[in-house]
Amino acid sequence: MTLEATLGLALMAGLAIPAGALISAHHRLRSYCFEHEIDSFVSYFGGGALLAAVALVLVPFGMEHAHVASAAVAFLIGGLVFWQISSWLKRRGTTVAQFLGMLLDFIPEGIALGAAVATGSNVAYLLALLIALQNMPEGFASFHEMRQGSMSLGRLWAIFLLAPLAGPLAAWFGFALLAAEDQVLALLMLFCSGGILYLIFEDIAPGAHMTRETLPAMGSVAGFVLGLIGAMLIH
Repeated sequence: MTLEATLGLALMAGLAIPAGALISAHHRLRSYCFEHEIDSFVSYFGGGALLAAVALVLVPFGMEHAHVASAAVAFLIGGLVFWQISSWLKRRGTTVAQFLGMLLDFIPEGIALGAAVATGSNVAYLLALLIALQNMPEGFASFHEMRQGSMSLGRLWAIFLLAPLAGPLAAWFGFALLAAEDQVLALLMLFCSGGILYLIFEDIAPGAHMTRETLPAMGSVAGFVLGLIGAMLIH
């Protein structure tokens, strides 16, 4: 597969982010989701998918290719950095935990996509599909979360329309620079894992409130299953 095709795959996977946001922005669909608490299910689904990415993809790769001390330090620094980012954003009245978690998942997976193609792996199409399946519900949940803040709708849409570009940039980075740098890629994945884990327990899971139903909590199970299936198919 060529670099151009790889970048196209990464972009298509990223376009699932504004697609999820578009569903969240549609008044009737959003009202239906609120009425039936689908928004809570989707929020949990996003958290489950992120947890699956950490447990089944990012951390195992990091453990395989990094030394114990450097792995622990990278993971810890990721948590500390995103603790400070989250605290700073909250002081500014901005809530973007779901969005940050989505990018922390999307970027290293995009890098892995590019690196996989560069090393001759044939899992690129499957990996791109799984990234897209994760990005759509995470885009829905993060758009809904960020609409509750003080950011203007125009600026919010600009962010979500630019977010897919992170995919091709990450894929190019993995293809051109990190295909043979397993240890660097491992440390990056562990750093992102620490940030994701912090965001899940600080903001994403507590933010999925239900008023009547217990079913939406099954979204976390469904999201993790998606990651489990993807990890097993890829490996």
